[in-house]
Amino acid sequence: MSAKVIKMLSSFFYVGYSPFLPGTAASLSGLLIYVFFIKGNPMLHLALVVILTLLGFCISGKAEEIFKQKDARKIVIDDLNGMLVGLLFLPYNLKLALAGFIVFRIMDGLKPYPIYKIEKLQGSSGIMGDDLLAGFYTNITLQILVKLLSANFS
Repeated sequence: MSAKVIKMLSSFFYVGYSPFLPGTAASLSGLLIYVFFIKGNPMLHLALVVILTLLGFCISGKAEEIFKQKDARKIVIDDLNGMLVGLLFLPYNLKLALAGFIVFRIMDGLKPYPIYKIEKLQGSSGIMGDDLLAGFYTNITLQILVKLLSANFS
């Protein structure tokens, strides 16, 4: 795969080139994909997460080498995917999706244990791993929220 294609995919079609908070921009892209493309289709959602996870692990380490920087800010396929993981298997609801965006950005920013340890891993494992776990933590938080407030999200 050429360096140009790796840059395009790892930056999610150059969203990662945003001068302001590229990870947040990619997470917002994930939210928009969820709202306008996935539209509550769990099989499509799962397929997209699997594809992005595999693609992310295949290219993010190479992108890091191309950008010559550990977990370069331009690499945002991990943020996009983590956001989608955070919303996986939840009821399709705009308020819940917005809550997921906020919770994911908090988890990704605070990096609770062991996210901060995973982030230190080399290459694709560190790049993708921390955001996958932040997405998983987000998903658990939202699943609990849905159970507690099921009347509001049904």
